Amino acid sequence: MAALIGEYECKLDEKGRLMLPVGFKKQLPAKEQKRFVVNRGLEKQLNLWPRKEWDKETARLNSLNLYVQKNREFVRKFNNGATEVELDSSGRLLLPKPLMQFAGVDKTSVLFGFSNRIEIWSKQEYDKYMKQGADDFAALAEEVMGKLPNDSIGDVS
Repeated sequence: MAALIGEYECKLDEKGRLMLPVGFKKQLPAKEQKRFVVNRGLEKQLNLWPRKEWDKETARLNSLNLYVQKNREFVRKFNNGATEVELDSSGRLLLPKPLMQFAGVDKTSVLFGFSNRIEIWSKQEYDKYMKQGADDFAALAEEVMGKLPNDSIGDVS
């Protein structure tokens, strides 16, 4: 699957249901448009994984040596609260309340395509996060990407 792209502001209804934007659905193969897993992100956001991508990610985690304490701790925290969710007949996802509370998601959220998942942020947290270091984006780009030789970037055609 190619990386998901897009940024959409979405309203949640009173039950915590969220309409999955058509822009994301179009990027997913038809058989992957219904089943997802939502879990806590590394920052104060939720990750919404197409089920197939979640299975790949958990396979990577299962390759870790679980006799190493830090590995066990990471896998537990990664899976904490992970919940399978399905689109209902109206194209909505019901987000679990504990996960919504973790991310501060209430009435307005931002869905952001990020690699093989969709991040779900509260609008307030997303705006705050994106403003952090906004003036230093060029410096961050240089630090992260500037050391790579130009030919190390893969051909995406």
